[in-house]
Formats: sequence, structure tokens, C-alpha cells
Amino acid sequence: MALELPALPYAYDALGPYMSKETLEFHHDKHHQAYVTNGNNLLKDSPLASLPLEEIVKKAYAEKNAGLINNVGQHYNHLHFWNWMKPNGGGKKIPAKLQAAIDSDLGGYDKFRTDFVQAGVTQFGSGWAWLAVKDGKLSIAKSANGENPLMTGSTPILGVDVWEHSYYIDYRNARPKYLEAFVDNLINWDYVEQLFSKA
Repeated sequence: MALELPALPYAYDALGPYMSKETLEFHHDKHHQAYVTNGNNLLKDSPLASLPLEEIVKKAYAEKNAGLINNVGQHYNHLHFWNWMKPNGGGKKIPAKLQAAIDSDLGGYDKFRTDFVQAGVTQFGSGWAWLAVKDGKLSIAKSANGENPLMTGSTPILGVDVWEHSYYIDYRNARPKYLEAFVDNLINWDYVEQLFSKA
């Protein structure tokens, strides 16, 4: 299965002013494309190449294959990342079933927002902050580089990229401001709910 770069589900300028056209052009067209190219090169002639993407990601982690973790892992992360955002997203417009789980497992929306932003702020260096499901319960996590909760037995239903290329053009070094803007204005809760229902 060759990895392919998907088109963005919205126009490059659709997420402004919270994420600029320039950021999306660099992040999608250059960075994500590089993970696809590198991932395909690493998978060439590999027995993993015929597996579904999720299985490649899990096996790469189990086999401590850093190249695949960071390229195929990042491809998986970004396939979802583009869909985790939408114009006029974010805030408290959360489908009822997901809202009920956030209330019971995470102490409500405000605590979720604080803890999710904090996970992203405190991820040292490059990586991700996550909302994941394991055994029917929600939890917040963070991971380094291309790693994700799938690799450690959970199902990611929301993630935010805290690599500098995700925010430096728009926010310079102000990662907390970027994370707050992501939660308040960009999250596509309908997509999160879809993944939550499947998990």
C-alpha cells in the first residue's frame, strides 16, 4: 500500500486567522509530503508494505523502527490532523455523546481544555498532544516526534501537532497561544465524534 498525500478538506486560506495559508502550504505541501515520500522509500520491499496503515504504525513501534515511526507515524497523524480542523470549529459545540464522555472522564469541557493545552505546552521539543480512548474511557496524553496513542494501545480521536512548523509562521514561539486558538476555533468536533463512535 503506497502512502499518498491527500488534498486538504478545505481551501488553504480557510482556517485564517488561526492558521494561515502560508502555514498550510508549508505544513501540508512540504512537511506532510516529505513524510509520504520518506515513508514510501522505507516501505519499499518491506513485508510491512502490504499491511493497512494502522498495522504498519503499530508494528513500526513494536519493532522500534525509528524511521517508520517518524515518517509513517507522522503520515497517519497528519491524515487525521487535517480533518481534526475546520473553519469556524472549536469551542463547546460538541456532540452530546462525546460531551457526556468529556464530562464523566475528564471533568468537563473547561478542565479538558486546560489539560489538553497543558499537554501540548509541556511536550518538550517536537510532538503531539492527544485525546484518546482506551477501554471506553477518554484520556489526555502527549507523545514525542511521530509517535501516537495507537502505538501504545489506545485509539487517538483528537490530536494537535506541536512541531514548530505547525505554528511558527503564525505564532512564532508562542505555543500556548496556538494551542488555545486550536481548541477554541479550529477543532472539528464532528470528526472527533466519528472516531469516538468507532473506538
